Amino acid sequence: MAGAAALLLLADGRFPAGGHAHSQGAEAAVKAGRVHDAATLEEFCRGRLHTAGLTAAALAAAAAAGHDPLALDEAADARTPSPALRRTARKLGRQLMRAARATWPGPELDELAAARPQGVHQPVVLGLAARSAGLGPLEAAQAAAYDNVSGPATAAVRLLSLDPFHATAVLARLTPETDEVARRAGTAGSGAVEDLPAASAPLLEITAEQHATWPVRLFAS
Repeated sequence: MAGAAALLLLADGRFPAGGHAHSQGAEAAVKAGRVHDAATLEEFCRGRLHTAGLTAAALAAAAAAGHDPLALDEAADARTPSPALRRTARKLGRQLMRAARATWPGPELDELAAARPQGVHQPVVLGLAARSAGLGPLEAAQAAAYDNVSGPATAAVRLLSLDPFHATAVLARLTPETDEVARRAGTAGSGAVEDLPAASAPLLEITAEQHATWPVRLFAS
């Protein structure tokens, strides 16, 4: 197994995987008035963590555990009703694939990139990148769970001119729940693909479709 440094690198917001251009639903929530300060940001991130975050973390864990990434990509499609979110997930997957293949070259990443040139859902690529880095299912789940809360928190700093210290404090308060979601997802990822969590967040799906039609927006999603 790789050391903690590989996990830190994979979860680092500066890892060139394109996530900085996406708010993960925060922009639509800010416009609707549901997120307007640190307290409402925390509730938004908590909701993402226990729904979309759990699902993404389990997919990442399953990929790191060695499950067929093509089957996992189909499972991710089934768990993502919104066409806009599916397009976003594949775009982020393509960008992460480029970064992962340059950072941790390996045949599994090469084979997946060749099999699905149109892109694979980001959590699946994240899990396979973790596997290529020598990390296990729990570490992959940790990276995915953290990504699901850190992305909106970072976006809120720009969208609301929120104090970065307050946004970071939100992430700190969510760490126990983030760890618990990662543990649940890591365990689930070691089981059968059909038994992976399918927690849904209908409002995120609906607002993603609305956001995709905006002629002017700060973030791609």
